[in-house]
Amino acid sequence: MPILVVEDDKKLSDILKSALKGERYSVDTAFDGEEASEKAMKNSYSMILLDILLPKKDGFAVCKELRDNHIQTPVIMLTARGTIEDRVAGLNIGADDYMIKPFGTDELFARIRTVLRRRQIAEPDIRKVGDLIMDKQKHEVTRGGKVIELTPKEYKLLNILITSPGQAIKRRELIDHAWGHKFEEKNNELNVHMKYLRTKIDKGNKKPLIYTIRGVGFVLKE
Repeated sequence: MPILVVEDDKKLSDILKSALKGERYSVDTAFDGEEASEKAMKNSYSMILLDILLPKKDGFAVCKELRDNHIQTPVIMLTARGTIEDRVAGLNIGADDYMIKPFGTDELFARIRTVLRRRQIAEPDIRKVGDLIMDKQKHEVTRGGKVIELTPKEYKLLNILITSPGQAIKRRELIDHAWGHKFEEKNNELNVHMKYLRTKIDKGNKKPLIYTIRGVGFVLKE
């Protein structure tokens, strides 16, 4: 599960990165607001830990920019300031939670789990991109009204793609989601399964929905 840590204090960033990796999260880092926005727009993360006092662009501006661009990645804001006004401001622009420094790693992990669980409960049962529909309650995928039979691996791959439409999903994230964190490719398994998935989703349709992003991974978009 990939997490973006946005913290300009490199020592604290390293501490957070090490602690998160110890809990089997994959971690990316950014050290200023502009870098944070660029990475969050380009990549798909399960969570963003976002410091407020950042160079170039503060955390409030970053969070607002993401929400204005319809990027709904969960955000926990980090700050040394604990005023009610700051907390209200962060929540009003779309942050999911707010942590005051200093904090313990146990509290951080608990907050991450709570936010992810809350988001999962609120996540809609039906996802749609163009005429492609995934009904999670029925465990059914259709395109143009026709049911598409997918293998469990293909369903998992489509699920992560359709959850973040328009965002490039990295190869490693797709592999982790479909096969698990310990899986190491030996026979180009991801490309093989994506080829089958693309054939089932796009064959016979005028507009393809699944695209390869060279050097990165894949994206589902109209």
